[in-house]
Amino acid sequence: MSDLRKLNIDGTEYEVPAEYTLMQACEEAAGAEIPRFCYHERLSVAGNCRMCLVEWVGAPKPQASCALQVKDLRPNRDGTPANIRTNSETVKKAREGVMEFLLINHPLDCPICDQGGECDLQDQAMAYGRDTSRFEENKRAVDDKFMGPLVNTIMTRCIQCTRCVRFVTEVAGVEEIGLASRGEDAEITTYLEQSLTSELSGNVIDLCPVGALTSKPYAFNARPWELESVESVDVMDAVGSNIRIDSKSDQVLRIMPVINEAVNEEWISDKTRFVWDGLTRQRLDRPYIRENGKLRAAGWDEALALAAEKLKGDPARIAAIAGDLMDAEAMKALKDLMDNLGVRNLDCRQDGSVIGGAARQEYLLNTTIEGLEDADALLIIGSNPRFEAPLVNARIRKAWLNSNLKVGLIGEAHDLTYDYDHIGTGASDLASFVKSTKGFARTLKAAKNPAIIIGQSALIGEKAAQVLRMVGELAKTVGAVKAGWNGFNVLHTAASRVAGLDIGFLPGEGGYGTSEILSQAKAGNLDTVFLLGADEIDTNFGNAFVIYQGSHGDRGAHYADLILPGVAYTEKSGLYTNTEGRVQMASSAVSPKGEAKEDWAIIRALSGHCERVLPYDNLNALREKLFADHPVFAGLGHAPGAQGAEDFDPSTMGEAGSVGTAEFGSAGHDFYLTNPIARSSNVMAECAELSDKSQMAEAAE
Repeated sequence: MSDLRKLNIDGTEYEVPAEYTLMQACEEAAGAEIPRFCYHERLSVAGNCRMCLVEWVGAPKPQASCALQVKDLRPNRDGTPANIRTNSETVKKAREGVMEFLLINHPLDCPICDQGGECDLQDQAMAYGRDTSRFEENKRAVDDKFMGPLVNTIMTRCIQCTRCVRFVTEVAGVEEIGLASRGEDAEITTYLEQSLTSELSGNVIDLCPVGALTSKPYAFNARPWELESVESVDVMDAVGSNIRIDSKSDQVLRIMPVINEAVNEEWISDKTRFVWDGLTRQRLDRPYIRENGKLRAAGWDEALALAAEKLKGDPARIAAIAGDLMDAEAMKALKDLMDNLGVRNLDCRQDGSVIGGAARQEYLLNTTIEGLEDADALLIIGSNPRFEAPLVNARIRKAWLNSNLKVGLIGEAHDLTYDYDHIGTGASDLASFVKSTKGFARTLKAAKNPAIIIGQSALIGEKAAQVLRMVGELAKTVGAVKAGWNGFNVLHTAASRVAGLDIGFLPGEGGYGTSEILSQAKAGNLDTVFLLGADEIDTNFGNAFVIYQGSHGDRGAHYADLILPGVAYTEKSGLYTNTEGRVQMASSAVSPKGEAKEDWAIIRALSGHCERVLPYDNLNALREKLFADHPVFAGLGHAPGAQGAEDFDPSTMGEAGSVGTAEFGSAGHDFYLTNPIARSSNVMAECAELSDKSQMAEAAE
């Protein structure tokens, strides 16, 4: 139980935990508002802006409330609790003085500043500043710094709060920004005057309390009061980050994070934040039919009639693959249609992964993202979480920093922003590790809460099923799965994958999986292949008729004989299940482009043409059937965690046998170009080009 101390705040006595800062005590106990610029709840205390000054009655000068803890306050001489004043004349005068100093060199850019209307300095100058300045000297100017294609800099506005410095150092783990020089010459700069390389760099835009760091792609597009905002869910990876989509005139102009402590805290990756320009490029806005090698525009009736004709053949010669960005409703509708047609060749694992099972805990991140902070030893197998799931990697780094988490890696070596033991690179190293009793193997077995993360690159290949079985048995052996704790974790990279596995969008009895569908199509054994947003298949389908339903003219549309235009994730309401099994609802922010329709509605209309009418006419009816058939979708916002850990049975996972000698690669090697929306984005293309150059420079060194 916390040690409680008494404190008199603005004339009222309160009891607060001793480890609270004075700022926390004033705000949480007394409800006082304390202004601040440098202080941030998720960063270390800097105490350098002095805006949070309060009066400690009897002290010679005002105190910085962010840097002083309650336990450091001594009682008054008569034994009564220390008196703190947050609104006295002394405090008012001190804050006005601090604000006056902050504005000495600050330019009067408000009318043209992108931060205008969302600026902490603007708001606090109004609330706590003077209406005049006593300084007449010339303002200093600071050169703008190049921080890459994402972050725009106007450093004359900077007030040296150092939030950006602390974020990239502590959270992102890439020490690329710092404070150089002293006094009037002090300025925030990138050490090497090069682009930021962190995949989380865009978060410094949200952290900056003035207009020194703003969004370069968003610059001069809109004012905050012109935007319409909708809260939704990100689909760029399987983390399910909570986001806010800002749009103007039916066009997405900005994507921002929404606080969710259990998932993304208040950060998002750069791909999530800046991919929005790809939402309007390369769009499929009407049905197309390929004739004589060329696509021609068609009407919906003609397109659906042709699709129905191609789906009425022998069910054994028809297949369907669901892509990485699909919502649960679309996959449910297509699964129901294919079941009605008798088609068993289905798969939602377009990368050929072997994951999937009767028990959900066989394919979830069971520790939960937040729960990774409780692990004391972590083995990562065949994954680069920094680029496959940046927010998961940030959690691992947080645990490594704060609780001395020990990390081991079997797979390709990367800079993960924290120290780890590199045990090996492939399946043979995993087999040796399982038998070992030394080094990290001993650390993992001795841990109180051991955890294992297996990535997608370890789940692909001829021996992937055997690797999965071995990892499951290892988790059981080292005590990673027990009552109240499930440390067996699968890190997915596709937003649709867990929902697809939950629905059972998998090969039926005697049916083909993705790799078999591709080989059978090439061999001429399939007549029709239905691609539901499947764009990561870089191969042809032989003479099979390919129906592609999706939002962008990417690889899937390139192979298609018939294109049915669907909508992007910002244009529909849909359910997505993240890598930890948490079901979340995305919301529509803008209207569909051209004649595009919601994916489930296209499949429902197609079912009528196939004379296999699906039993739902609207989204609510579809969701009712989804919840009835798969109750896990009804638990919005809930991650199962260690639920059912006692029933964890490795013998039901994968296959027994030798794991072979295959090397584990990385599923996130091309971080900025992993899906059709990202590949349509000019900003992501620029980021990818810079990333390639920096990797080449590192290799040269």
